Amino acid sequence: MFNRAVSRLSRKRPPSDIHDGDGSSSSSHQNLKSTTKWAASLENLLEDPEGVKRFREFLKKEFSEENVLFWLACEDFKKIQDKKQMQEKAKEIYMTFLSSKASSQVNVEGQSRLNEKILEEPHPLMFQKLQDQIFNLMKYDSYSRFLKSDLFLRHKRTEEEEEDSPDAQSTAKRASRIYNT
Repeated sequence: MFNRAVSRLSRKRPPSDIHDGDGSSSSSHQNLKSTTKWAASLENLLEDPEGVKRFREFLKKEFSEENVLFWLACEDFKKIQDKKQMQEKAKEIYMTFLSSKASSQVNVEGQSRLNEKILEEPHPLMFQKLQDQIFNLMKYDSYSRFLKSDLFLRHKRTEEEEEDSPDAQSTAKRASRIYNT
């Protein structure tokens, strides 16, 4: 069940908390290459399903994939409205990432760990403090290494090569080149 949820989460686009000054969602970066957006911020990376996929690949090699999986699970948890589903998901997150017996335990400060009693009365932001810790851990540790990694740099080169290829040039650019020679 958890693997299905993880697979589903990695395909879903996490909700964005990034807004322009006027309060509208940021769409000014739509025309940028994905690697350019990913390099701009971890938030941008986590908004892009392909970015999440590449970041997970990198974290898997570093043996810390559980961090992004926990972050994604918390994002999914915040969307749950039904109390019973929320209880089930809270327990799943706890048992998978936070329990001392967790299969994919995340590294959070000991005093912030939740105990099982809080799982009986879940609320959408119950994991927020822990999620923020993991986000900061990724942002200030693994994210910067990801941007320097072969995996990221190869993807960036591929994008640049595709952009420079004749197929990627617009008809207008080709026409301009033809008529201006």
